[in-house]
Formats: sequence, structure tokens, C-alpha cells
Amino acid sequence: ESEIAAINMVIGVASTGKRVMTSSSSPGISLKSEGISYLAGCDLPALIVNVQRGGPGLGGIQPSQSDYFQATKGGGHGDFHLIVVAPSSVQEMVDLTSKCFDLADKYRMPAMLLADGTMGQMMEPVSLEEKNITAYEKPWALTGTNCERDPNIVNSLFIQPDELEKLNIERYQRYKQIEENEVMYDEYMMDDAEICIVAFGVAARVSQNAIDEARKKGIKVGMIRPITLWPFPKDVLNKAADKVKAFISVELNMGQMLEDIELATRCKKPVLLCSRTGGMLHTVENILESIEEADKIGGDK
Repeated sequence: ESEIAAINMVIGVASTGKRVMTSSSSPGISLKSEGISYLAGCDLPALIVNVQRGGPGLGGIQPSQSDYFQATKGGGHGDFHLIVVAPSSVQEMVDLTSKCFDLADKYRMPAMLLADGTMGQMMEPVSLEEKNITAYEKPWALTGTNCERDPNIVNSLFIQPDELEKLNIERYQRYKQIEENEVMYDEYMMDDAEICIVAFGVAARVSQNAIDEARKKGIKVGMIRPITLWPFPKDVLNKAADKVKAFISVELNMGQMLEDIELATRCKKPVLLCSRTGGMLHTVENILESIEEADKIGGDK
């Protein structure tokens, strides 16, 4: 079959209330984007896995994080969000996959696990623990009426604009609950940090090594690693902006997350960009250069 067929099969299975997922890599996700919007418009839970590679266009087959905008700003046409999580280890690939299914069911919406090609090809030991699955009621599911109730209809077409507006507003009220309750992030050496690196996925792993090297030189640097890219940990970053003198956005693209950092911190402090793109990966030396550049910034700026 094809990516378009796959995402429409997901819509069919999700409509019955069963847990369902699909996966692809960058251009394939673009092909699925219409169906992802239909999932959101029908309020259907599902998981989409995107193991990113370099772009735009056909691009390359090496790792990338250049689908950040696409994932966090919707994922298709219309007013909607995806829950977006970014693993930085194979163990998190396992754990966050399970978490995404739970969140998708809880909030009746699609979720995306946004990995990079490095994560997709990495081999690490994992712990597969038994987990109690929360059984969410799904009275909306197409399970057959057994002649005992009126039939359910799963639909994303609403001709009357006032009806569509009402549904979009209700959906965004649900999104507000997610922003209040489901933000996930990790911190590394932030207790006394004067410089804050913000990174996710494989970029965060390299950043941690760079932080260790910078600390040996006496530079007080730490890291906030967003685990949820949407909802973004904006309150955490805003609070960090009151004590650090600069941020560094370390990402495998031309600075897509950087904009969210600037918005979250209300531009209180400068945000430097340390980027690689096209399938190239950071080195500790790349990031260390950015840390040393940030260290030259005065604390009053």
C-alpha cells in the first residue's frame, strides 16, 4: 500500500475505538498530513511515529530534526494540535510510545512520537515492564448498535460555520488542559547554571557531553530538555530566563525550536543557535564553541 492508504486505514481502525498507529519518515508524513488533520477533526486517538531525515523535498536519508515546525504547529491543514513527544534514548522510544497511546485516548486526539534517524537506528538495552493500561470509555466508537442505541457517526465535515467554530473552541479548551497538565521535560545541571542549553533527541545527548566538558573549564552551563515539544515547557524556560544570561538552542535544523524558546522567555535573554542540518550531526566541539560564545555575554543583557 502507500502512506495515504495507511493513514486512512488508521482513521478506520481509530473509529472503532481500537488503539492504532502508523509510522514513516519525513516525506511520508507529509503524505499522511491530510489524514492526520482528519483524525484531529474527527477527535480520534491515534499514534503517528516520524523518524526524521534531512529535507526539504526528497532530501537525504541521514538524521534530522527539521520537521519540528510541521509537527508542533499542527501537522496538517486547519486549527489543531498534535501531542508531540521527542525521545532521546531507545528506552524513551519504548516508554513514550506507551505514553502517547494513553494521552491520545485520554484527550481524544492524535499524538506524534518525533524521533530522528539516529534514534531510529540506535541499539540500546531496554526494560520492557508490564503496564496497566487505562481503559478509557469510548461511547463514540463505531462498534455496532446491536439494535440497542442510535448509531454513532464519526465525521469532520460541518457545513454550518457556527457549528464548526464551536467545535474548534471546545477542542482548544481541551488543548489548554493538556498545556496545564501534560508538559514533560528533563533538567541537567541547571541548579547553578548561567547558560541554558535547550535541546531534544540526539542533540540533547551530544549537548550533555559538551556541558560536561564546559564544566571542566569552569563554565556554568546546564540543559533543559523538552520531552514534550507540544505542549512546550514554556513556563520552565520563562522561569530559567530570570537567572541565566543566555540560552543556546541546539537542534538539527536551521533554528525552528529557537522561535519557541524566544516566545517562552519573552526575549528576556539572548538565544544563540547551534545548528547542523541536511543530515549532519553536532560534535561536542561544535556545541562547546557556542557555549564559549554565550559565556562572553554579560549577565545584564
